This record gives sequence, C-alpha cells and structure tokens, in this order.
Amino acid sequence: MRADLLALTPDALAALANRGLVKRAQKDLDAGHGPVVEAVESGEVRGRFADGIEVVFPPEGALDSAACTCGAPGVCRHRIAVVLGYQRLPAAAPEFTAWSPGEVGDDVLTAEFGARAVTAARRGWRAGLAVRLRRATATDPVAVAELPTATVRFLVPGELGYAHTDATDRAQQVAIAVWAFREADTRGLAGDDIRFAVGGPSTARVASGPALEVVTRVLSEGVANTSPVLRASIGRIADDLGESGLRWPAAAMAELGEQLDAYAARSAKHRMERCAELLAELPARFRATGAPALVLGTDEQAETRLRRIRLIALGARVRGAPGERVAEVYFAGDSSVLVLKTRWDTGEEPVTGHELARRRIAGTTLEALATSNVVSETAVRSASRALRLGTARIGAMSVTPVGAAWDDLPAVVRDFAAAAEQLADLPPKLVRPRVEAEDIAVVEIAEVCELGYHPGAQRLDAVIADAAGARARITATHSGICPGRLDALHRALASGPTQLSGALRRAGRELLIEPLAVRTEAGVLVPDLAADGRIELLGPPPTVDRDPLRTALTAAESVLAEAAHRGLSHAPPTLRTRAEHTAATLAGVGLRAMAAAMTNLATEWTADSWTVAQIRMLTTSELR
Repeated sequence: MRADLLALTPDALAALANRGLVKRAQKDLDAGHGPVVEAVESGEVRGRFADGIEVVFPPEGALDSAACTCGAPGVCRHRIAVVLGYQRLPAAAPEFTAWSPGEVGDDVLTAEFGARAVTAARRGWRAGLAVRLRRATATDPVAVAELPTATVRFLVPGELGYAHTDATDRAQQVAIAVWAFREADTRGLAGDDIRFAVGGPSTARVASGPALEVVTRVLSEGVANTSPVLRASIGRIADDLGESGLRWPAAAMAELGEQLDAYAARSAKHRMERCAELLAELPARFRATGAPALVLGTDEQAETRLRRIRLIALGARVRGAPGERVAEVYFAGDSSVLVLKTRWDTGEEPVTGHELARRRIAGTTLEALATSNVVSETAVRSASRALRLGTARIGAMSVTPVGAAWDDLPAVVRDFAAAAEQLADLPPKLVRPRVEAEDIAVVEIAEVCELGYHPGAQRLDAVIADAAGARARITATHSGICPGRLDALHRALASGPTQLSGALRRAGRELLIEPLAVRTEAGVLVPDLAADGRIELLGPPPTVDRDPLRTALTAAESVLAEAAHRGLSHAPPTLRTRAEHTAATLAGVGLRAMAAAMTNLATEWTADSWTVAQIRMLTTSELR
C-alpha cells in the first residue's frame, strides 16, 4: 500500500490544491461517479474515469508528480479523486504511528533541496528564532511548525515532497522546521503543542544600557514632563536596538516614543496605562531568563514573500484619532492569523467606520475585503504577522464572498474552558513575541444565554455557551468612530449566531471575547463597518460577580500608571499614601506578593521599585 497517499487527509489535499476541488471530488465519489482505481505491486497507482481521462501516480513522488490526461495545470480534481478513491479500496488502513520531522537527516535535506538552500537555511537558524510546534497525533496526523515568517505543515510522515508552506523560499523554511522539531526532540519537549526559542542576539547586555537608562529618566521625570530632546533620543535608541537584532525591545521603545509624542500633541492616541505597560515591558524583556530569541526578537528576515495563498477574512476593526483612521482586516492563513493595516488621512472630516467601508484597498473595498476569501499570488507577511497585498499583476488576486469558509478553518474554538486554560499557560504578555493578531480566533456558539447593555459605560455585554455548557463573555464598547457597532452586534447576537470571530483573553477564570465579526444565517456581519443605528435593548445587562481581586488590581494599576505619568520625582505625597492603602487592600484579598511590591514602592519610591510592582501587577492580572 502507498502510505503517502493514505496519509493525505482532505485538509492536506486542500492545502496542496484547494478545498473546492476536494469537495467536488468527494461529492463525485459519494455519488458513484469516481474513477476506477488500480494499484500494482510496483507501487504505481492508476485511475480511469468514465470519460476516458486517466491518472497515473508513479511509485514515488508527491501529488504533482502524477500524470493526468485532462491537461489542466497544477493539481487537478482528477488527481485528488484518485487519491480519495485509493483510500477507499478494500484494504486495512494503517494505524497511526507517532513520528517527528526531526527524524529527517541533513543528508536527506541536502538531497531534496540542494546544498545551497540548506546553507542559507543554516544562516537563518543561527540568527535565532521563536517557534511553535504542534506534533502529529492520531486525531490530527499533520505535524506543524509555526516559524516567525512562515508556517510549515508536514502532510505525510517522512516525505519532504509533501511538506507544505506558502513561503516562496520553501526549501529554507522546511529545513528550519525540520531542525526545530529535532531541537525539541533533543530537549525532550514531548508535548503536543510546544513553544520555545533557539539562538538569538548576543548583544543584548550591551544594547540594554541606553534603553534602561532612558526608561529610568522617563519614570523619574514623568510622561507629562518629557522634553523634546528626551523624546528624540528614544527614537535613536529604538533604531539602535533594531540594528542590534533586538526586535521586540526596539518595537516597544518605538511605541513608547509614539505614546510620548501623542501626549505632547494632546492626541487621543495617548493612553496613560499603555505608557506604564511599555515602561515595564522594556526592563522585563532584558531581565527575563531563557532563550533570547523568545523575548528579544532575532535577526531573521523581516518579511517573507508568499506563493499562491488562500486567506479567509475574519472581520475588521476600525480605530482612529483626529485626522486619521486605521482599518485592520484579519485573515486566517495557513495555521496562523495575519492582519492587513490601512491608514487614511481624513483631515477634519469625521469619517465613520461605515463610510470607510466603501474605501478601496488592494483593488476592492474594505467591506468586501473584511468578509471575503482572498486568493493572492503577491502577498507578503512579516515576522510580526502583518500582511501586505500587492496587485501588480493582472489576475494576481481574487476576492470572493466568505460564504461558509469559516467551516473550513483548521482551528475553531469549541471548548471555552480549554481555551481559557490554554491562554493561562502562555508566558506573560510582557515577554511574549510581539506579533499581530496572536489572540484572534473563531469561536462556535451553541447558545446566547444573556444579552444586555450598560448605559453608563456604553457597553454591550453578552454571555454565550459552547456545546458542553461552558460560558464565555462577549464585550463591546461604543465608539464615535463606529456608531453602528453596538446596534449591529446586538441584532446579530439576537438572531441566532453560529460563530463569532474576535480577540480572546482571560479575565479570572472566564474567557472574554472582543468581537470582530458575527456569522448568522444571513452571512457574516462586521459591526465596526455597520451603519449608524439605535440600540433598543431589552432587559438589564448580564450580571457580573464583583471580584475583589480584580478590584484591588485595578486600584494598583491606577496608582502605578499615575506615578509614571506624573513622574516619581514630581508625584504628590497623596499618591504615595494611595500606594500604601492599595497595598493594604491587596494584602486583604490574599495577594501578598503584590502587596509587598506596592509597600516597597511606597517606601522607596524609586524607578526599580516601580518596575517590580508594575511587572508583578501585569503578570498577576493575566493569571487572575
């Protein structure tokens, strides 16, 4: 029996061709219109169709090595039908055997891809990278490596010809994925879902000095009192960090500079709490132990060109400030979510999300793009999962309605409790790789249990349940930029939704979802792009149990953010008194380590004591 053909699941065939061809071949086979399949002892597999078309698979080779008399370029439906028909022959299917791509030797890599490609891959490996590996299991026999700029799926055990990636530099990405699995095997990382890093910059200690010095100066003087000279130095330090290969600290420093500039310009982009988070993130990354590539970033290429790729839109979010609007369209790619950002200068015109829906992006409108299937031959993705779509060539991109494509997504959240636990197992956000859309997912809704509106907070809350009865909370706040958001979301949730996309996070033991799009029988709705409406909500908002832990942590967050904003050298005595009272509250609810950090801050009132308290507050908030 041909183990490679038997190992090709419908999802694997869809990755090698497209799901439409797979569904058509399955339909023809179920209707009795499939080919007559014959397997010979040499390993050759032949299939003949009623119209005379014949497919021949040689004893060795991947799917595209088969010959078909239909004349269609690439992998055609006839080849797929023969594979599926072969799998239905009256022979015992082989049992699943655990395997790892790390078992593939370098001699095999060289024979498959050539010495030059393996050498180029080795340079990328030495630069360091953070990876996520999902091992093959009996329920999902495909091993997957999520690399910074590509995803590699090993569709058939031991067969590099069936290793699939959308990156144009396929040979290098497959080789790096093999080495990543080999490294995990060597380290004894035996879990089904593994995150780790290898290599990374060796200049971290040298480059951290200026970065930490400027953080101390900002904390001492205060965000409200930073001078133009200090803000300019932050930009130079961000550039130096980037040149040293410290990608994540460079991004954090650049964002801190943007926040300080926004405050100086009295822009609505400035957020006091966000400044405090960034001032803690920079020292946290340099203090963290473990592989540098995981917390500091690496020298890996910033962008990767993709081959022909299918992207399934998951909705859009519209943000903005006076004079500008930014739309973020999210797409499910090959085992990861990518984001396409577009910015418009709007001047004094108060442009809403609904009006932006008609603006054009990549040859189509924002509204069409946010609810579409996109097939592109000119896409580029970055290490942070940002996406660019080019339209340089005629026919290089097609856009069709999303339809039922969400059903084809490989990872839909159906177990809310398991999703919340998975979020709890992640490293603290302060030191995780800075990637876009890492928390975006599609969840399946079995029931909408509660739905209501908080007039004071201008917030819509809903409680949904999965098939097992576990609950999650949906929350969305009114925005003047998207005045139709809440009304559209309410109508969608009240009309029996089946699925919802959004950003997932954990609040206490509860799964919290900030929605992007809702799928109902009428189709996929993007609330941020909806027309202005009027909320007509019945009944009170869903009840929320008062959490004393959350209340105490919120009080600590307020004190720490205000201290960073005013500056430790300019803070009034009343703020230190608030820190003492907050410490007592934290101790009263059992958060003793957090209380000790706040007490130490109130006593010493130094940049180091502030940093320790802020880092502990942020990490505790994620767990609580």
